[in-house]
Formats: sequence, structure tokens, C-alpha cells
Amino acid sequence: MIVVLHGGTGKEEMEEVEKRIKSFGYSVHRSRGENKTILGAIGYPRKEAQAVLEALPAVEKVVFISQPFKLAGRELQQEKTIFKVGDVEIGGPKIVLMAGPCAVEDKEVYLQAALEVKKGGAAIIRGGAFKPRTSPYSFQGLEEEGLKIMAEARELTGLPIITEVMDQHSVETVARYADILQVGTRNMQNFKLLQELGRLDKPVLIKRGMSATIEEWLMAAEYLLSSGNSRVILCERGIRTFETYTRNTLDISAVPIAKELSHLPVFVDPSHGTGKWKWVSPMSLAAVAAGADGLLVEVHPFPEQALCDGPQSLVPEKFAKMVTTLKGVAQAVGRAL
Repeated sequence: MIVVLHGGTGKEEMEEVEKRIKSFGYSVHRSRGENKTILGAIGYPRKEAQAVLEALPAVEKVVFISQPFKLAGRELQQEKTIFKVGDVEIGGPKIVLMAGPCAVEDKEVYLQAALEVKKGGAAIIRGGAFKPRTSPYSFQGLEEEGLKIMAEARELTGLPIITEVMDQHSVETVARYADILQVGTRNMQNFKLLQELGRLDKPVLIKRGMSATIEEWLMAAEYLLSSGNSRVILCERGIRTFETYTRNTLDISAVPIAKELSHLPVFVDPSHGTGKWKWVSPMSLAAVAAGADGLLVEVHPFPEQALCDGPQSLVPEKFAKMVTTLKGVAQAVGRAL
């Protein structure tokens, strides 16, 4: 429910309205525009609240939000969410590239990759210290030792780092090192983890579940927002369909749809979306053309030796070449890179 206040409403009057909203069991989300203040009443809809609130002198009108995702949707917040991670602006006019190996496997190789992706045009370094794998016998990551290597890469390059957090028990450890925490596709509906991350003062990138609808994806983001974290990035990474030629089916249509429905930044992961390096570049171009605010790309100096996702990783030279081509597409759609 949206409660629109009259222009010029004072602090005491606003607080009185907020008090009445809370008396119905709602939480309050305040949003100020140039001329008016909007109060978002978040909670289970109660029709009797509308008449009571509209009777208050400070209230201009009360409007019910039609979408189930109240804080993530554009009914409550029309303007785009833009925030900074270090010197990197997320959600602004400049497209942000996050790049690096799928997993932190070796210190020397990872630091080399970090330097290469910075040279190629990446603004944020990615890498996995904790690796969720389908097989229990596959490489599971270096865990905290991997986080320490990532922190060293940040010192070496000056770029922020992003890595995946597996569960609520490891949030504190990962947050000590990472600038952005990533929620993987398998954890998109791990609601306890989302609530824990929502209480954290760190940006969170949430990948779409492999079988999730766009609404379910946005509702997962709602968990983060409703728990207090406003710095949320949506990431399309491909969904599971009947097609077996690619690893997943990258849903490019999700980009404009999510941007129409939500004010949150939308990124695309073309590496997991296709599973093959030769299709990463064309799908990156398509993502930018569709309006993506950034890309999450796997880059490895020696993909044939990679312990995780080598077949979908670009070598640094191909990454740099892709970035050069991306600049033209970005310019064509009124963006910068």
C-alpha cells in the first residue's frame, strides 16, 4: 500500500501517519520526491486501513500496490536504484563488467587473472572461494584461503571483489573479505540466507534460480529489501529448459522485463547461461543491447587447466576483444563502458 502525503507535510504530521500505519501491522518505507513524500506500508493488505489513513489531514491518497514484490517494484519507487561499490557505480549509465575465474584455485594463477581482467576493462573481480557443485567429489573451493587470495587481488588491482556465499553460517566470514556477496542459483530461495544478507551492510547480487519465474526471482530480492538491504543486484544466468545444446537457456527477455517491473540493477551471466566460451561474447552483446546494467563473465588464463567451468571461460585476449566490441553496442543504446 502506498500512502501519498500532501506537499509541505511537516515532520510531526508525517510521524503521526507512520504511527497509524504501524498500528495496522505494517512496516513503513519512506520515499521522498521533489514535491511529495510517499510512505510504503509493507505487509498483508487490510482494506479497513485505507479509509482510516485517507481521513488523516496529511494524507492526499492511499493506493494499493498490485504486485506482490512491494519494495522491489516500481509502484513504490519509480527512480532506478544506483549505488557505489568503492569507486564503481552500479545501475548508472556506465555498464559494469565483473570478470575473473569461476573458482580461486591457485594464488599465482588468480592474481594473474585479476591483472588481466583489469587490463581488459573489468571494474570488479569475480571468483569463487566456496563452490557449490553437483558432485560431492568435485573441487569445492579453497574456502577462507581463497578469500584471502581474493583480498590480495583487490590490493594488487585496486578493484572490488565479488564472491558467492553458501549459507547463513558463512556470511560473517565471507563478508569480512568481499565487497559484494553473491547468492547463487541454488540459493535463490534459501530464505534464511536472504534474511541474513538483508541485515548486512554489503551489496548483494542475487542470481535467478535455474527454474525460477521472474516473479519468484523478484520475490527473492524482496526478502533482502524487506530485511533492510537496499543495495541489491538482479542477475539473469540462464534457466533450465528442454534444450541440451547449451548448459542453460539464457533468458535475454528477462532483462527488459525485470527493468520494467523493478528499479533494481539487472546484470547477465552469459558464461553460465551458455556453458561454452564461444557463445559468451555474442550473448554479452545481446544482453547489453537488451538493457543490462552489467555482465558477470568468467575469464581464466588457462581454461584447459581450470578445476571448474573451464569450457565456458574466456581467455584474457578474447575477453579484451569482446570488451572492445561491447563499447560499440553500449554507445548504440545510449550507454557507456
